[in-house]
Amino acid sequence: MKVKNESGINCDNIYFVGIGGIGMSNLARYYLSKGKRVGGYDRTESPLTEQLRAEGAFVHYTDEIREIPDSFTDREATLVVYTPAVPQQHGELSYFREKGFRMMKRAELLGEITRASDAICVAGTHGKTTVSSMTAHLLRQSHVDCNAFLGGILKNYDNNLLLSERSRITVAEADEYDRSFHWLRPHIAVITSADPDHLDIYGTAEAYRESFEHFTSLIRPGGHLILKNGVAVTPRTLPGVKVWSYAEGKGDYHAEHIRIGNGEIRFDYVSPAQRITDINLGVPVKVNIENSVAAIAAAELCGVTPDEIRRGMQSFAGARRRFDFHIKSDRIVFIDDYAHHPRELTAAIESIRALYPDRKVTAVFQPHLYSRTRDFADQFARSLSLPDEVILLDIYPAREEPIEGVSSQMLLDRITLAQKQLCRREDLTGLLRSSNLEVLVTFGAGDIDRLLPDIEKMLRERYLQNV
Repeated sequence: MKVKNESGINCDNIYFVGIGGIGMSNLARYYLSKGKRVGGYDRTESPLTEQLRAEGAFVHYTDEIREIPDSFTDREATLVVYTPAVPQQHGELSYFREKGFRMMKRAELLGEITRASDAICVAGTHGKTTVSSMTAHLLRQSHVDCNAFLGGILKNYDNNLLLSERSRITVAEADEYDRSFHWLRPHIAVITSADPDHLDIYGTAEAYRESFEHFTSLIRPGGHLILKNGVAVTPRTLPGVKVWSYAEGKGDYHAEHIRIGNGEIRFDYVSPAQRITDINLGVPVKVNIENSVAAIAAAELCGVTPDEIRRGMQSFAGARRRFDFHIKSDRIVFIDDYAHHPRELTAAIESIRALYPDRKVTAVFQPHLYSRTRDFADQFARSLSLPDEVILLDIYPAREEPIEGVSSQMLLDRITLAQKQLCRREDLTGLLRSSNLEVLVTFGAGDIDRLLPDIEKMLRERYLQNV
């Protein structure tokens, strides 16, 4: 082991099991930038793994112990990092465990970084990627600057990692899955929502909300909690932590004089300290008014100026797969979104309705996890009854085995739309080619995003080739 660095990790080598995940890859890239030898395994090749390889990481795609380079088999010099999404019986994990390697969950490693910096940690069932991305961009383009570990690829930087040599601030997404966010030690915490999810882990809605309450107890004395107004979380903050509320139209931080039209959203931001007039949202989606209020509040507490906030919000391009416009024309609109919880679906579809009130909305949804589909079947059905037409793909299992009686057909039977159907993933582009489309939106946290290039190509050829 070598000298401890600023994140509390004293080793030469870091090996990531699941290195291609959005949260793992930014940590891998961070430690590459610190001069560590970085390697790892992932199940499939992706742009993220290719980027890691280009930057000097060793990455392989077969769960074979013999493929682990000799440099990563030195137990004294190697830290092994993994995520709960990797099965415990995974061959490489079992090897490292049996050989007595030091092993850490991804969240524990991120927690080390938050301890060594002034961390802004954004938690919530939904909204956390957008709010953390907005916050990071506001800080990055200001005189304050920041480091950031994001749960999506921020379009302004084509990256999920931001590095700064001069700022002590770290922006991090605080993931509640498997209680991961309990490893973090924020200076500023934001909670966007606490609608029950991951009941395969928590068991009950009460236990899920309790985990957020415990998260509030981890904020450092002298820090801040920015809590969405109406969220059923009772703060357990330490003495000296200030608790603030926010929402679109009420709370300590809120928006006033909201104007929506001509493809723009403008509003005035109001805080206990000031009013910042005429903010123009770079991603003009109604739900982003509230998201931006939370992000601006965090940035304001860090010293970002009003002019920097105006410029930052107007130039914010969004994160990939968060209300991501692929095509925006009078003939066809194509949007992709990561939504995989009923509340996320409802918010996204209602935002689309506000933008395109007179156009037919077709939604394609790939359910994520058998357990989530089972636990929220009725809520999913209500959300998926909001568009004009819905197409359901098979459930993406991720880490789960099938559950008897749980299927996309089960959801379809509960959806009240007349225009609804099932479709195999491999048949989707062909089905859409023969459909009457005006506004198309694809939803899901599985692998539906891999279909996007073919869908976009087909739509451009069909609707825009002669325009």
